[in-house]
Order: sequence, then C-alpha cells, then structure tokens
Amino acid sequence: MGNPLLIFWYRIFGEEEENGPRSYAGAQPLPSIPSGQTSAGILLVLRRMRIPLVVIIVIFAVSVLGLSLIPGEDAQGDPRRMGIFESFYFMSYTATTIGFGEIPHTFTAAQRMWVTFAIFLSVIGWAYAIGSMLALLQDRAFRRALARRHFVRKVGHLGEPFLLLVGYGNAAKRLARALDDMGRRFAVVDYDENRVASVDLDSYRADTPALLADARDTAKLAMAGLGYPNCEGVIALTGDDETNLDVTMTAALLRPDVPVIARTFSREIAEKMRAFGAPEVVNPLDRFGDHLRILLRSPAEYQLMVWLTSSPGTPLPPRRAPLPRGRWVVCGYGRFGRELTDDLRAEGLEVTVVEGKREGRVGQFAGRIDADDLESADIQHAAAVVAATEDDMTNLWLVEEARRINGEALEVALQNRAANSPLFDAVGVDIALVSAEVVAHEVMARLANPVLMRFLPQVPRQGEEWASHMVERLVDRCGRGTPDLWRVRLTEEEAPALAPWLAEGELRLGDLLRSPRGRETPLGVVTLTLLRSGNRVIGPDDDYLLRRDDQLLIAGGPSARRALDVTLTDEPTASYVIDGRIVPSGWVGQLLSRKGPSRSREEV
Repeated sequence: MGNPLLIFWYRIFGEEEENGPRSYAGAQPLPSIPSGQTSAGILLVLRRMRIPLVVIIVIFAVSVLGLSLIPGEDAQGDPRRMGIFESFYFMSYTATTIGFGEIPHTFTAAQRMWVTFAIFLSVIGWAYAIGSMLALLQDRAFRRALARRHFVRKVGHLGEPFLLLVGYGNAAKRLARALDDMGRRFAVVDYDENRVASVDLDSYRADTPALLADARDTAKLAMAGLGYPNCEGVIALTGDDETNLDVTMTAALLRPDVPVIARTFSREIAEKMRAFGAPEVVNPLDRFGDHLRILLRSPAEYQLMVWLTSSPGTPLPPRRAPLPRGRWVVCGYGRFGRELTDDLRAEGLEVTVVEGKREGRVGQFAGRIDADDLESADIQHAAAVVAATEDDMTNLWLVEEARRINGEALEVALQNRAANSPLFDAVGVDIALVSAEVVAHEVMARLANPVLMRFLPQVPRQGEEWASHMVERLVDRCGRGTPDLWRVRLTEEEAPALAPWLAEGELRLGDLLRSPRGRETPLGVVTLTLLRSGNRVIGPDDDYLLRRDDQLLIAGGPSARRALDVTLTDEPTASYVIDGRIVPSGWVGQLLSRKGPSRSREEV
C-alpha cells in the first residue's frame, strides 16, 4: 500500500502525467514521466522535514499535556486544572507568537514556570524547523525537482505548436531571438545550469519553458516536449555531435512525424543522422566552403541565395566581386581547414597548407603557427590567405601578419567565439566565418521557408547570367526587400477556380499572375520554380503552359499573395484575370448573363 499522504499530494500536484508524453501511431511508445520525476519535490520535503516536524509535534504535545496537568486556581482561589482543549488553544497562540492573551484565570507560579519553559522550547523547535526549511530551499536537488515540475506543467499547458530547442549556445540564442520575433513558441533543454538560467534573463516576449537535463536521456527528452502533440519540430544545436546524433535518432524512432534539424561538424556524423528518417543536417564548416565555391563561380548566384534565405524585408545585399582563382594559403589544418582545403581543391585551385605545431589531443591543432611557417608558405605571392586555426587570437594575428606581408591578398578568417566579434570587426576581415551565425541563418531559412530548400540547390547550376536576370526580376516585381515565399498547388482543392482552364491545357503562367484590379498589370510576384511529376523547371517564363497538379514556388509580397489566392478560389475573378471576361458574382447577375453575351472589361 502506498503512502496516503504522498498519494494525497500527488493527486493535487501530479496532473502532468495525464497531459504528458503519449505514444503515436507508427512510432514506438514514448516513455512516460516516472512518478519519481513528478513527485520528487514532495518526497524531498517529506524526507528532509520529517524530523523537524516530529520535533515540533512532540514539543507541542508535551507543552499542552504539561499545562493541563499542572494545577491552577480560579478567581475564588479554588483549585482548577485547564482542560486539554484550553491548553491546546493557549499553546497554539503562544507558540505561534500571536499572543491573544485570552486566559481563563490568572496562572499560578507553577503554571507560569511551565509556560516559560514551553515558550523557549517552542522557539528552539521553530528555529530548527525554519532552518531545515531554508536549507531545503537551497538544496540543488530540491530546486531542480521544482524546476522540472514547473517546466512539465508549462509545456503541458502550451496551447499552440512549439519547437523543441536542444542546446542553448550562441547559435541557439540567435535562432531563439528570431523565432520570438516571428511569434513562434519554443521550449529549451540544456545540460548547463547557467545556460538554462539565462533563458529567463533573455526576456523573450512569450514565456519560454527551459529544462535542465541531459538530452541523451530519452525520458528527459520526452519530458522536454518530444512526447507532446503540439511539438512541431526538434532542433538539435548542442556543441556535442554525439548528443545531436542521439537526439536525431530518438526523434526519428519515437516521433517519425516530427521534422528534425541538427547541427554537426563531422561528415561521418551527418551520414549517421541521415540514416534515421530525413533530418535536415547543417554543417557550418561545410556550408561555408560551399559559399566560397559559389562565390568563385558566380557572385550573382551567391547574392541571390543569401538574399532569399534572409528574413523577410532584408535589403538586397551588395554583389561581391569574384574571388581570386590564384593560389590560396590555408593556415591551420583542423576541422575547418580540412573542409575548406577539400572544397578549394575540388574547384581546381592550388592550395598551400600551413599546418603548424600539433597540440592537445590527436587531430586538434591549437594554432601554433609562427612567422617562419608563414614565410615558408610564400604568402607574398598568394591570392588569398585563410586563418583557420581553432584559436581566435592566433587567427587575428595571422590576418594582421598576412596583411603586412601581402596587402593585396584576400583575407578569410574563422571566428570560433561569438564574444570576439568586436575584435574581428576592428581588424576588418574580408570574409569571416562565425559558426553561430551560419547555423542560425541556415536553420532559420529552413524553418521560415521550407519550400525554399527545394529551389536553392538548383541555383548554383544555372550560371551567372541566369542569376543576374533572376535578381533583376525579383527587384522589379517585389522590391529590394527579401520577398515572402510560398507554394501554390494547382489542384481542385487549392485552385478550384482554375479547373476549366487546366482541363483544356490553355492556361499560361503569365495570364494567371495578373492583378485582379487590372489584368493589364502583372502581379508583384516571380515564379522561382515549377514542379511537375517530379521534374523541376527553374524560373519558368510567362508563356509556360500550366497543367493540373503543378506546384509553383512563388516569391512576392503579402498583398500579391492575397490577390493570387482570390484568383485561385473565386471563379469570376479568375475569368477576368485570365480571359478578361466580366462574370457577375451574384446569382441574379449570373441568371441575367445567360440571356446575353458576356462583356470584357475593355468593352465596358
């Protein structure tokens, strides 16, 4: 049989298990929150306060009993003892320092002596109990138990979709700020107590639950939000690749319906992640190498990709000059140096590697590169110098030294710590890699515009001329701010008004993208890509014939999106936009229109 007091408290405060993790169709059953997790605070209170409570009860009982046994006198001087209830009442307001002073008769000397003894004894008992309670409140295990219960309750009461953010480092903080600006809810889990505490200090608009736990613990991950119906995605951004892999595998096995975005610095870990479901894997080192390769081929393609992956309204970034294709010098052969060297050599560039002195564990280079190493690399005749060590101070020195030797060389530097941004800004590096910025930017692009990820991989294959023309079209139609992106499916459910034209196969893309206010004016949108039966058409022109079930990736503003939605769903609007015919929308007008020919807007 269980403890009746514990059962009572659990029925009052233990409702999280009812609203907590549950299993889903097509997935393995999620581990429920153990009763020890939800009732840990109550158990600690009962365990730590058991002796103090017993001491107070004993002191109170002895005081009451003694006061009722000591003889007293009434107003006439006759012997009279206080009853148990009278003694209990007197000791209650005396021991609690209330002091009503409501005494039936004047105390004798023996009674006063006993009451004095009881007062000092109760003070000692209360001091012991209060001290024990204060020590309990300072206990780390108790505070963690309360925080865990508070977190579970907050997550269980979220009434809207939320993201589970695993890890709260620099990249996660940047991402969390962007999510908060977009009005999207998220919960945080991290193993570092200082990072969890900083969630409240960051002052987000919405109340953000944060859990101190190891994400590799499946039960803790389920408690953190993975097991709740409103969890719409998991983002693993811890600094440990193995932890991110564990989170990816757990989410894929227990919640295959939930998308996962994970960061890693290793290609091997990335392959392991992709073996479980279809996670979005972000490798900042690899992504930076890809960016440099695109810049080497086509600055316009790089400009287009950076612009479209920025938050809506971001001004069009300036187009960079083409990167030099001469000899590159890479200083440091750690993770970033190896990735970048492979990418540069894949582009056919000559690369000189300055490895430096090996320090620390095998495979890690702390950046012990001296002036003799730079002199042997012949930097004065290099086209570009890359400072790629794992120490920011060494990278700053490498940039300054390379600038002194060859001021014409392109300067590329790896910034390992976000706190050193003012130093790199002061030095003025041509191209800097800040891992946190790359990760936050990449993840935000995937969250804000998931359909964009189907278009971006095709951009580097189109060439400089195509990219320049696409940028000009976007600026002409949508303005110089980053446009909104959305997908349009030409199906009977999403585009019922287009059914007659799609059935005849005579609907052209340019005719569809006209303004309902005046069909001679094109909508402020651009079709980035068209998907038909698994085949993609990048940047189709206005004469492209549309078919049923085609999917379009559209870029434009909110007003243009609303206008296009009306064309897709309202048949009179579609008739005017596509054919120029005015079709009455009311049933009376439609009845009268059957008696005579329709008139185009130009005839009115």
